[in-house]
Amino acid sequence: MSRPELYITLVVGPNCDMEAFAMRSTLEYFGARVTVHWIGRPNDLIDVLSGEELDKRCDYLILAFHGDEGRLCMPELGEEVYEPDEPRGEFFDFHDVKRYANLQNIKVIASGCTLGEEKLANAFLECGCHSYIAPDDYIDGNSSLMFVIRFMYEMINNKKNQQDAYEIAKSIDEECLMYQRFVSQNTIV
Repeated sequence: MSRPELYITLVVGPNCDMEAFAMRSTLEYFGARVTVHWIGRPNDLIDVLSGEELDKRCDYLILAFHGDEGRLCMPELGEEVYEPDEPRGEFFDFHDVKRYANLQNIKVIASGCTLGEEKLANAFLECGCHSYIAPDDYIDGNSSLMFVIRFMYEMINNKKNQQDAYEIAKSIDEECLMYQRFVSQNTIV
C-alpha cells in the first residue's frame, strides 16, 4: 500500500452509522487512511478527545454526531451503567470539551446540526485545535455529508489548502452555507 493521502480519525456518535459508512468508504477510496471509533458511552468520546485513544497520525478528526443547540448528542445510559465521574445525560457540551479535550494542532470537522455554534467551536480551539469546521444551524443530513466529502475531495484530489477547500465545499448549496470555519489564533494560515 502506498502512503495514505491523509490520516483521518472518524468518531461516530449514536444513530450516525450510515453517515459514517458512507464517509469512510469514500475517504478510503480517495486514498485516506481512516480509523473509526464507535462511541457507546461518554468515556469513549473522552478517551479520543483527551488524546488517550487518538491515533498518533491524525490530519483530521471528524465527529460524525447528531447535534442540538451546540451540543453533541450522546447515548443516554442507565444510572447503574455509568462509570464513576463519567458525564451523564444525553449531551456533551462546550463545558465538557473544555474539561476533557486535549487536541494539540488537530483539525476538527463536526458534521452534526448546530455543532458550529461559537461556544463549542471556541472550546475546541481553547483545547489546542488547529481549526474547527461545523454547521451552525439545523442542516440537512445529505448536505452535511456532501460538504465533508467535497471538502476532502478538494484537499486530497485537488491539493487545495483548507481555506480553499472549505470555500468550495460551502458553495455546494444553501444548506452547506451553514458550515463555519474557526481557526486558532496560534495557527499560521
